[in-house]
Amino acid sequence: MRDSAGFEVLGSDECLRLLGSVPVGRVVFTENALPAVHPVNFLVHAGAVIIRSGNDRSITAGVDGAVVAFEVDDIDVDNRTGWNVTAVGRASVVSDSAMIGELSSLPFHPWAPDCACFIRIQIERVTGRRIDEATE
Repeated sequence: MRDSAGFEVLGSDECLRLLGSVPVGRVVFTENALPAVHPVNFLVHAGAVIIRSGNDRSITAGVDGAVVAFEVDDIDVDNRTGWNVTAVGRASVVSDSAMIGELSSLPFHPWAPDCACFIRIQIERVTGRRIDEATE
């Protein structure tokens, strides 16, 4: 299916597959009543986006208990093709020791130092679009 702009509308299964196919995404939240966007590396695990955060308290304070968006994409500027996926859900700082143990065992390779805090975004809605040669 295509939207009114001619972009392919992706189904939820394809969105979830693409969501887990890239190493960096953007968490979108409210910080001091203003929109904030932070690039983060992440994993998809058990229906949730998992972010491992370090000393950046603006993310943990801004997202804990809030509904946030998480966006990933892969764009080929030269060929004018690509896709984007946006997941929306409630975020929480993981405090349960069993869950922290489980998440610590995942193949996570955070870029920031001192990443001792896990943030979990339970995916409640996922949408995506693709632009390809057929769009033009």
